[in-house]
Amino acid sequence: MKRAEPYLYFNGNAEEAFNFYKTILNTEITETLRFGEIEGNPMGISETDLNKIAHICISLGDTTLMGTDHIASMGPPLTIGNNFYITLIPENGEEAVKVFEGLSEGGKVEIPLKKEFWAEKYGLCIDKFGVQWMINYEGNAAS
Repeated sequence: MKRAEPYLYFNGNAEEAFNFYKTILNTEITETLRFGEIEGNPMGISETDLNKIAHICISLGDTTLMGTDHIASMGPPLTIGNNFYITLIPENGEEAVKVFEGLSEGGKVEIPLKKEFWAEKYGLCIDKFGVQWMINYEGNAAS
């Protein structure tokens, strides 16, 4: 496993939160992507949500803190307690499959492990203990 990083979900105020965090943590925002900047709108985001944050990062030493604005049409309502995932960045596609299958066994698959425009293998699951996991093997997808 390359690393694990926290991924936070917000109710439309991800940018405000990350501007706050960068000030408190004395760092910089390293990436910002709005839903409207994603070519072709592959997720089918409504016009009213296109300016919301699809992905935002700040650096924290050797790792990053990442976040997004929750879009109501993309899943269950966001509440405090289910607004984060632990992101695992596997070394390769085989490790991604093994880890995803292991963590989701006895739990719940939210998004099956599949190819996305940013990753060769991406999926969300909740393990049998209620911990939320995001598996994100980029591979050659971002090349």
